[in-house]
Amino acid sequence: MQLDFDVNGKKHSLDIDPQTPLLWVIRDELRLTGTKFGCGIAQCGACTVMIDGQPTRSCVTPAAAVQGVKIETIEAIDSPEARAVKAAWVAIDVPQCGYCQSGQIISAIALLSENRAPTDDDIDGAMAGNICRCATYVRIRQAIKDAAAMLKE
Repeated sequence: MQLDFDVNGKKHSLDIDPQTPLLWVIRDELRLTGTKFGCGIAQCGACTVMIDGQPTRSCVTPAAAVQGVKIETIEAIDSPEARAVKAAWVAIDVPQCGYCQSGQIISAIALLSENRAPTDDDIDGAMAGNICRCATYVRIRQAIKDAAAMLKE
């Protein structure tokens, strides 16, 4: 079936099974490999992308469900929040292995897009669906706080 996608501001028309998970469309068809496969059941957050401004697990989102919506991946997401989060991540060396980081960053951007002064509880709630096998949670929380401070300046 022919499906049309808007990924990172570019239009794509692909002949694929409508039940194909968006993750595989992004990685295999569009060759954007920043979005990672982690668990395949929306529990780890490694596959998180923005769909119409909301963090969404792409591993369980069927391709047919995202026709006509704006999809942003880690490769192209750009906003004041995105720039602040990316800068904060680099400044305190958040990643260890880095595998989960694209999903972590997307979720942090989504949080700061809605709440520019998050508490620890806000951060924990927004990031709860993102697993980091290296356990960099303390640095992730600090980077989000630092990004929030950058956005206030």
